[in-house]
Amino acid sequence: MDLTSYQQQSAIALVALAAILVIGTTEIDAQRRTPKARTLRMSATAYCQQGETKSGTQTTSGIVAADPRVLPMGTTIRVTGLMSGRPQTFTVADTGPAVKGNEIDIFIRDCARAKTFGRRQVQVRVLKLPSPAATRAPDDGDVRVLRPASSSS
Repeated sequence: MDLTSYQQQSAIALVALAAILVIGTTEIDAQRRTPKARTLRMSATAYCQQGETKSGTQTTSGIVAADPRVLPMGTTIRVTGLMSGRPQTFTVADTGPAVKGNEIDIFIRDCARAKTFGRRQVQVRVLKLPSPAATRAPDDGDVRVLRPASSSS
């Protein structure tokens, strides 16, 4: 009987170890792959203040500020519903104290155009997530990696 009890305990330990390995591997794979195309409804504003972004680059056309908990720094997105009527591609390179949750702030060099932009509802499609090492902004200890949506939705 002791041998059977020992075998049962060993089997339980082996199953637990296998579960830990599978969960750990799934977590790593989720961070490395490009997400399935998904679209987020977001509120968009525009800003024209030139200078250095949170990522350390200078403000330029093609960048947006976003909440890093929703869109990590370095994420490439396609935005529809802008003034031009055409979808445009941007890179998340900045954050802002007023940019929270499902909001983006688009850099527009011309301040008059930025003011005219106002606030509008847009569709944001995540094209590419940054590598896990690139998801941390300098001095930012609370950046989380965006996970692909489950296939059940």
